[in-house]
Amino acid sequence: MSAMDAGHGAVPAGDSEAEIRARNESLGELFSRLTENLSILMRQEVALAKAEATESAKRAGSGIGMFAGGAVAALLFLIFLSTALMWALASGMHAGWAALIVALLWAIAAAVLVWLGKKQMDEIKGLPKTQESLQDIPPTMNPKEQTP
Repeated sequence: MSAMDAGHGAVPAGDSEAEIRARNESLGELFSRLTENLSILMRQEVALAKAEATESAKRAGSGIGMFAGGAVAALLFLIFLSTALMWALASGMHAGWAALIVALLWAIAAAVLVWLGKKQMDEIKGLPKTQESLQDIPPTMNPKEQTP
């Protein structure tokens, strides 16, 4: 069947499918197809984002598990190191005094870490830009204040 037999006039041989559809379909049909394709595209993009987020969450969970395992191993290392230090000190003094010295070393380390953490927390200013922008809200928008 030739292009003239289709009843829509002459169709040049080099026209693309989109050009042929533009000539043969109504504007409503084109918009319907456009919205359908956009809907499909959006659903596919959401599905892809969900799949990527799931994969990332699985990898993050695995990484967190590895960090937790490393923290447990580091804690055990410190316990055994502390025990070894206590026994080394106990070779020259009573074991009770050696244990007390090791405990005091850990107490000093804990105090220094707490002090550094508190110092760092005191430097946090909260949300200064948000607080500043909230002050710019007109009184009519603030439910706590009565408007004149």
